[in-house]
Amino acid sequence: MRPGTPTVGAVRGAALLLSLAGFASTLWYGVDEPGNALAFGTLVALGELTRWGTAPAAGALPARETPGSGEPAPLAAAGALAYALLGASAGTATSHGVLQTVAVVVAAGLAGIVPHLARGREPGLDHLARRILTVGFAALCFQPLYNSGTLVRHLGEGPAYALFLVLLLGLTALCDAVLAALLLRARTGFPYGPLLRDELRALRGIGSAVGATGTVMALGVAAAGLWALPVLAVPLLLTQVSFRRYAAVRTVNRQTIASLARATEIAGCTPPGHAHRVAALSAAVGRELGLSGTELAVLEHAALMHDIGQLSLIDPVPGGATALLPAEEQRRIAVLGGEVVRRTGVPEAVAVVVERQADPYREQPLPARIVRTVNAYDDLAGGDGAGAALDALERLRLGIARDHHPDVVECLARVLARGGATGVTSVATG
Repeated sequence: MRPGTPTVGAVRGAALLLSLAGFASTLWYGVDEPGNALAFGTLVALGELTRWGTAPAAGALPARETPGSGEPAPLAAAGALAYALLGASAGTATSHGVLQTVAVVVAAGLAGIVPHLARGREPGLDHLARRILTVGFAALCFQPLYNSGTLVRHLGEGPAYALFLVLLLGLTALCDAVLAALLLRARTGFPYGPLLRDELRALRGIGSAVGATGTVMALGVAAAGLWALPVLAVPLLLTQVSFRRYAAVRTVNRQTIASLARATEIAGCTPPGHAHRVAALSAAVGRELGLSGTELAVLEHAALMHDIGQLSLIDPVPGGATALLPAEEQRRIAVLGGEVVRRTGVPEAVAVVVERQADPYREQPLPARIVRTVNAYDDLAGGDGAGAALDALERLRLGIARDHHPDVVECLARVLARGGATGVTSVATG
């Protein structure tokens, strides 16, 4: 059984049970306000049809699950949230309730997923499960209060009502972030705190646009009727187009960095796969040490390009193992690498990590400490099995007086013990 499967299964199971309850209730009692259900269901289905694809572009770095990666179907998420928070339509009170809300969102989501399945794309079950549970949470907090008249009686339909929706939106966003971090924790084994922090930070991006649009849609339909839906969907569609362009630029940057990382292998300076092994393992160690967001991106890019200074050498390093060189020679190669990285247009922070990877660890920033230790591990282990990996870890522990920070070495040992990076030999911590 894969690590984290019980947690993932529990989340999906809860979403499935809620969906079945929604369908059963709707079939038994019938559909309230069919026009509203059809309009919002159509919006959710169209949002799923226009979702971002999940397949990586050719030549891109290997895909890995990352926090804060964003909602792949923002229009669908906004439409689902709007239906959960819908209290009136053109001034007329609605009564669709919690379970019908869930049933409409699930049915529309499944309808929108079918064309993606026909094209062989991932169905995005985790995102769908999260949407079902968060929409169910929002509807449970709102619909009973509204349908009983309690909400309007105490708050009216003015600013206090809108403020209540905003507060409920914040709670719903927190619920979604908790679920997203929980699923990532189950799948990756990374510490929960940094994962949750990343998800909360990501709310400032497309997440805030989704939440704001969903709330405005609910208020707009309450005042102007269903004609407000297509009008209010346009800004989010434009935002989605902008995010797609931004994602395309990031993909090109990652492809450029991946190509530069392969340059040392093509030139025969480093063993095949060395840069990507160091990058994957560095990212896992960085996550274990609490790095998140931009810091992890800088760490991964620097790890991919950490050996690029070897291209400036007249005589290649035997086997590309810079960890076995004298300290001064390591520093010279690192400085050369930093200069090369700066000429590629990569952010300055990446160049700083590359050029400082060979400094004494007490003078290094944390990403440079990680790159130095993980690179040394891969050089020393050489992919020769668990015995060589254990010997490499022992040699790293002997170097904590000057070369390697003890916290980084121990985090590396923990990551290796649970097989936390693809293609890295799993060893016991001993």
